[in-house]
Amino acid sequence: MPRIAIMVVMALCCLALPARAQDSGSAEALAAAKELSAIITGDTIKQMSAAVTAQVWPPIEREFSSKVDAATLAEMRSEFEQALAEFTGGIQKDAPALYAKYFTASELRDMLAFYKSPTGAKTLRVLPSLTGEIMALVGPRAAAFQQEIVTRMRAVMKKHGYDK
Repeated sequence: MPRIAIMVVMALCCLALPARAQDSGSAEALAAAKELSAIITGDTIKQMSAAVTAQVWPPIEREFSSKVDAATLAEMRSEFEQALAEFTGGIQKDAPALYAKYFTASELRDMLAFYKSPTGAKTLRVLPSLTGEIMALVGPRAAAFQQEIVTRMRAVMKKHGYDK
């Protein structure tokens, strides 16, 4: 289950743009950030949640389908989807303050203008699917990457005399 949280957080991070840090957001920036967050997170969160569920639920279902009846499995999926909705909802509530922290009101208005443009609107429609597909690439590669890191760390340790 922790994979779900990681996947959702990583997917939501893909929505953020790099920015310089500021101490705190102004009231004007916070207002613009709330408007931006509403545009960005509206249907996007639903799409991402559906993509996460499509990737994460099948292994859970396979694990439990022989252990529980169909009604229990259906309730488990419902609980999973509810937990995911609550998790993403919490992130959605906190997002405006973070946007206001890292972007000025002017920058946020620029972003709003972009997301209201045809290209920006398409980005909001496509990005959840794109992110889901990118996340699907991570799973099969994660074990090999983890092994590569272990191998490299052992090589460094051996180089420095820690080969025990």
